[in-house]
Amino acid sequence: MVSPEKVESKIKQIQQDVANCRRCSLWKTRKNPVIGDGSLDTRVMFIGEAPGYYEDIQGIPFVGRAGKVFDELLKSIELQRKNIYITNILKCRPPENRNPFDTEIKACTPYLDRQIMAIKPMVIVTLGNFASTYILSKFGLQAKKIGAIHGNIFQIENLEFKSSIIPLYHPATAVYNPKFRNVLLKDFVSIKKALKSRS
Repeated sequence: MVSPEKVESKIKQIQQDVANCRRCSLWKTRKNPVIGDGSLDTRVMFIGEAPGYYEDIQGIPFVGRAGKVFDELLKSIELQRKNIYITNILKCRPPENRNPFDTEIKACTPYLDRQIMAIKPMVIVTLGNFASTYILSKFGLQAKKIGAIHGNIFQIENLEFKSSIIPLYHPATAVYNPKFRNVLLKDFVSIKKALKSRS
């Protein structure tokens, strides 16, 4: 069992490394890097795509309109931000909220890998295609479009830890298309199931 102090030390080092990062050009246009937020002693880690306008200003993930949807979804399964950890594939905002480039994902995901290995969550919830594709591929699973796999639970195990991966639609989809709200509410129940199966 890793001590909470050691986990906190590792995350602080990642924060420092991201603050000084020059691996891609996004550091030139960001206002603040957005490393992650929430509990470091958690069973659930959520991984989104990249910071948006408000995240870039505040340095905190999921604080815009999609963040409000995310908070409601958490509440639907009796979770709060203080119970979970949330981060993104990219730690800096792409200009105009465009999709991440492959080169940016390759440059930035080593930080995400270190976050996962520091926290060792029982459940990893990927939000959207970019996060789902990266995480499933990383753990040797076939990455398919989110429309085909959302709400499914995939089991992974390596030398370090065991976890469940649950790919979901990104909460932003419910901002632009309200019908996805009910899909997300239903899919979030998978998180509850995965936590129960590992308790």
